[in-house]
Amino acid sequence: MRVPEVRLVGPSGEQVGIVPLAKALELAQEYDLDLVEVAATARPPVCKLMDYGKFKYESAMKAREARKNQAHTVIKEMKLRPKIDPHDYDTKKGHVVRFLKQGDKVKITIMFRGREQSRPELGYRLLQRLASDVEDLGFVESNPKQDGRNMIMVLGPHKKKTEAMAEAREAQAARKAEAKANPGKSQNHAGDDISDGEVAETEAVEAPAEAPAEA
Repeated sequence: MRVPEVRLVGPSGEQVGIVPLAKALELAQEYDLDLVEVAATARPPVCKLMDYGKFKYESAMKAREARKNQAHTVIKEMKLRPKIDPHDYDTKKGHVVRFLKQGDKVKITIMFRGREQSRPELGYRLLQRLASDVEDLGFVESNPKQDGRNMIMVLGPHKKKTEAMAEAREAQAARKAEAKANPGKSQNHAGDDISDGEVAETEAVEAPAEAPAEA
């Protein structure tokens, strides 16, 4: 009767060679490690000496970190009127800037009402102005086009979502370090409890587009 054999890999990844299964089990007991089969279809099967509990924990942590850094495309929406006043324009432009900085796409909708529908050039010029004002942060992914009584344009961010999230986490860490170094100022920044990084991670899921109030 043939003695079962395995190709054994040591705890540091070194090749031990082909050994009888009984010998592999003996070595595992000697090193106080587990004998784990890592390639069952190989001939002979490949086994490795490892701490299986530690391996499972590290694998779970890597998977968790990968999910944390995973980013999904999110499309925000901002609605404007063709004759929007300067203050409202600046406010809504600020929202667009924030979305682009977070790595999100932004759908800009110009809503025409009544006789405004006969002046589509007003909406077109407004969209061009907005695209120009935020060109450092985003680009026109979908050119302005008429959709019924609305005109729509989509802006895409220059920065990837994962990059925006990483920068937000760095900014959060810097704020925490500053607060720790200057504890007297901590109460003046209560609003920092909800950080940019946390906001980015919360919004980095597939969700219906945000629909702010009309101008």
